[in-house]
Amino acid sequence: MSIERMCDMKICTIKMVWDDGIWYTKADEEIGLVLESGSFDALVERVKIALPEMLELNLGYTGEVRIIFEAERVVTMKAVG
Repeated sequence: MSIERMCDMKICTIKMVWDDGIWYTKADEEIGLVLESGSFDALVERVKIALPEMLELNLGYTGEVRIIFEAERVVTMKAVG
């Protein structure tokens, strides 16, 4: 996750990864946001609730937040040869 400032608003980019049947967020040491869910939409909703709380608890930030979601899919397969 990366955090930027746009005027007085924080911009947070959340990387969401699909791996082995589950969506999860990449761990971010500054914010401490680590979540998982069985569906992308459910994880988006969890992030929308948890991120502002984590920003307030860990950084003391209570202003507006713009969230950018980046999706990544991990596939493991055997090479044929």
